[in-house]
Amino acid sequence: MFITPAYAQMGGGGDAFASFLPIILIFVVFYFLLIRPQQKKMKQHRAMLGQVKRGDRVLTGGGIIGTVTKVKEENDEVTVEIADGVKVDIVRGTISDVFTSTPSASGNAQPGGKGVPTVVGPAANGGKAGSGLLGGLFGGRK
Repeated sequence: MFITPAYAQMGGGGDAFASFLPIILIFVVFYFLLIRPQQKKMKQHRAMLGQVKRGDRVLTGGGIIGTVTKVKEENDEVTVEIADGVKVDIVRGTISDVFTSTPSASGNAQPGGKGVPTVVGPAANGGKAGSGLLGGLFGGRK
């Protein structure tokens, strides 16, 4: 008499896949908007580091710009001249950008033996923040 039938408790018999569908969709969106572009960017950075050669101007992770004077393949180090007569050994992975010196269009190098600097790394798009998939929405458009 004090116990009433609890018909409301029988409502949980829905499809298990339908209850996990929103979570699956969130992971798919994260993969295509965050994970996949980051993996692509890392792959390009590794390829850029593999192409570093003598004479390239590089930017280190600490903000130091210098010219590569020697590439040591056996221990993954690079000797960089940061000032006249000042050479430092850095690990190749600390290079964040490479500015390659190339000859000018006439085939002759610029005066002083320096070529026309060509940006190879992440700053190749002009350093604009709005260059990624979501860059137009969130990145530095003025």
